[in-house]
Amino acid sequence: MSGLHPRFITFDMYGTLTDFAIGPAAREVIKDVAPPERLGAFLHRFACYQLDEVMGDWRPYDEVISRAFERACRSTGIEFRPSDPAAVFAAIPQWGPHPDVPGALAKLAEHFPLVIISNAADEHADHNVAKLGASFHAVYTAEMSQAYKPRLRAFEFMYEQLGCRPEETMHVSSSPRYDLQSATDLGVRDTVYLNRGNEPSAPFYHAHEVTSLAGVVDLLAI
Repeated sequence: MSGLHPRFITFDMYGTLTDFAIGPAAREVIKDVAPPERLGAFLHRFACYQLDEVMGDWRPYDEVISRAFERACRSTGIEFRPSDPAAVFAAIPQWGPHPDVPGALAKLAEHFPLVIISNAADEHADHNVAKLGASFHAVYTAEMSQAYKPRLRAFEFMYEQLGCRPEETMHVSSSPRYDLQSATDLGVRDTVYLNRGNEPSAPFYHAHEVTSLAGVVDLLAI
């Protein structure tokens, strides 16, 4: 038996459970106006500006995407068309899980209440969650808390709604930057980095590292 006995397992959704194809979607809509030699820089800055945009006061997620897209265009000398980020935002609810997710998630749901904390828009969250293949105890969005991760308020809202302490949870994410640092700062001991290859390991901010969701099943010995 595992020595890990969380009261809740909490998950980031986009990137961790859902194959969050925002980079490929942005590449597709902008390819006709982006010179090939600038495309890589644009995609990198689009990702960086998304993080920057969520650090202030809450605003609707479509605005976050649009503002980050426009800033990335401006900084790389690419024409900005408002219809481009709108198309990216509209595609989000169509994206489903990583292949390793449904089976392992269903197994975890047999033993623990599962919770999602996501930067998703309310209008998209249910569509993405329905594709994951498991039942969730609760789903909390930035729109509900009026705060995006990595802001601590997003996590505090979740713990308040669940009526639990951070140390009673296990948090699983593919992002140290958006999730694991904040969870650690608030007292979550059982943090799990699901390494999807998108960010480097940050060992100070995660107690465990796995490369698929099946690794979480193994950690919990179920």
